[in-house]
Amino acid sequence: MRAYDYVIVGNSAGAAGCIEGLRCVDKSGSIAVIAEENRHIYSRALVPYYLDGKIAGEKMYYRPADFYKRAAVDLLEDKAVKLDTALKRVELADGRLVGYGKLLLATGGRPIFPPIPGLDKKNVFSFHSLDDALGIEETLPAAKNAVILGGGVIGLMAAEVLHRKGLQVHVLELADRLLAPVIDETASALVEKTFQEAGVEINTRNTIEKIHGADRVENITLRDGRTIPCDILIVGVGVTPRVELAEGTDIKINRGIVVNRNMQTSAPDVYACGDCASTYNFVTGETHPLPLWPNAYRGGRIAAFNMAGLEREYTWGTSMNAMHFFDLNLINAGLNITGSGGGDWEIIAAVDEQQKTYRKFVLNRDGRIKGFVLAGQIARAGIFLNLMRREIDVRGFRQELLSTSFGYSNLPDDMRWQLLENEVILGVV
Repeated sequence: MRAYDYVIVGNSAGAAGCIEGLRCVDKSGSIAVIAEENRHIYSRALVPYYLDGKIAGEKMYYRPADFYKRAAVDLLEDKAVKLDTALKRVELADGRLVGYGKLLLATGGRPIFPPIPGLDKKNVFSFHSLDDALGIEETLPAAKNAVILGGGVIGLMAAEVLHRKGLQVHVLELADRLLAPVIDETASALVEKTFQEAGVEINTRNTIEKIHGADRVENITLRDGRTIPCDILIVGVGVTPRVELAEGTDIKINRGIVVNRNMQTSAPDVYACGDCASTYNFVTGETHPLPLWPNAYRGGRIAAFNMAGLEREYTWGTSMNAMHFFDLNLINAGLNITGSGGGDWEIIAAVDEQQKTYRKFVLNRDGRIKGFVLAGQIARAGIFLNLMRREIDVRGFRQELLSTSFGYSNLPDDMRWQLLENEVILGVV
């Protein structure tokens, strides 16, 4: 059995953050990465841009080809199948045992496939990995019709790309609107209008009733009784945390692998980050999965410092999405409060359907921003995130938040300096 000071299971953003964090603190400790996917570290977020022809394949790589070598990392290309936290070792699929001093679980998420017969056919893909992208790319030349199961971020990104490729695209969403868990009704309506104007058919309150075809999907019967042709079926209903390695151990699981603000699990010397973890949300104060690429990197880096003996806390994580669909830009962060608010929430909002702009802010009773949505004009979103993080009372200038030209200059002088001080000292602005 080979033992390492640090072992990382997973080879994506969290692993990169951890490696770079470790080498900031510990220049000589031995590091191993266990990578199930036999590929150099790449950005899953770039899958749509690769398929859309906006970037070349080599541009998907998240770090240079010599990244592991320069960081003195051993890359073990195999699947981790068992974890023994008492003996501090990981078993690989080929039977090898890998010992660790400190362990990071960065196993990511797995695409959710609903229990619909026929989703195992050759022209059915998720939109999650480079293998998916290559499979879709190979199928495209003979394809005319695409069906997207799921009207969330992943499904809509796939729908836009395939529409640009010249396919007739149908989006099926079981909920009554698009992106329901992410944005409110007004923003959803703007997104749906954008797709419909582009020529993408949106079907809400609808899903797959039956899949037709032998080894490939040929047609799909919908719940409303219609049958539509299908040459490519994309399943984009979301991801679930990959927690199987922690199951059967003393590691606590609640939706994801539960970690504290040091990214440490309930097992000694075991940490977790990224899509597999349930992490601290500074807006809600709760612990739950926050499956976002920046959160994974930051979580891996925070874990690294703690693994190497320097205490650091993960404090700024929350749900946040930056989206671009055709000519519509959107950013949301924090709580997604629908309707008119009421109770504990004050909602301030402004919409211009002609210009496709929308600004909405959710304030608590103390005037702190707990969530926002920007559509169309999204510049300076970082200011609002900063106001959220610093828990600034914005009641004195709440209406000014709705201006598309809002900036630091709109803040009181003392508040502006308070928010900019760290950035100025660090030379960011």
